[in-house]
Amino acid sequence: MSMKYFGMLLLPILFSVASFKTSVPAKTSTEIKATSADKITFIENDWNAAVKKASAQKKFIFVDCYATWCGPCKMLKMRTFTNKRVADFFNQNFVNVSIDMEKGQGPALAQQWRLQAYPTLIIFDENTKPVLGTMGFMNPNDLMAFAEQALKQKKAER
Repeated sequence: MSMKYFGMLLLPILFSVASFKTSVPAKTSTEIKATSADKITFIENDWNAAVKKASAQKKFIFVDCYATWCGPCKMLKMRTFTNKRVADFFNQNFVNVSIDMEKGQGPALAQQWRLQAYPTLIIFDENTKPVLGTMGFMNPNDLMAFAEQALKQKKAER
C-alpha cells in the first residue's frame, strides 16, 4: 500500500478522534466527585461482611454475581449501577455486595447458589434466605422493578 492511500485511510480516523475530543467537555473535580457518589456502593468480594451488616441493619442483601470477562456484567457496572435513581434506592434499601464468582469465596458461592450464567443478581433477606433472582443485563428501570418486586414479595410473606 502506498503512503498516499495509507494517508487517505488514516485521515478519517484522525478527524473522528479529533472531533470526539473536542465534543466531550472536561469534567471539573466537583463534577467527578458528584458522579462517583451516584453509584451503588458495594462491599467487594466479602459475602460474610455483607451478611453481618445486613443482619445488624435489618436490610436485604443485593448480590451482583459477576466474572471479570463478562461483557453484560461490565455494562451493568457502567450503565445501570451508576444511575442516580438506582444508586439512591439500592444504597438506602439494601446492603450491596459485588462478588467475582471466579475468585475467593466466589466459586463456593456459585456452586452453593447453583449459578449458571453471569451476571446473576440475587436478593436475599437479612437472614440470607433467597427472595428473588435474575440473570443477564438489566437497564435501570428493570433493575428498579426487580428490587421493588423483591421488597414487596417479602413484605407480603410477613
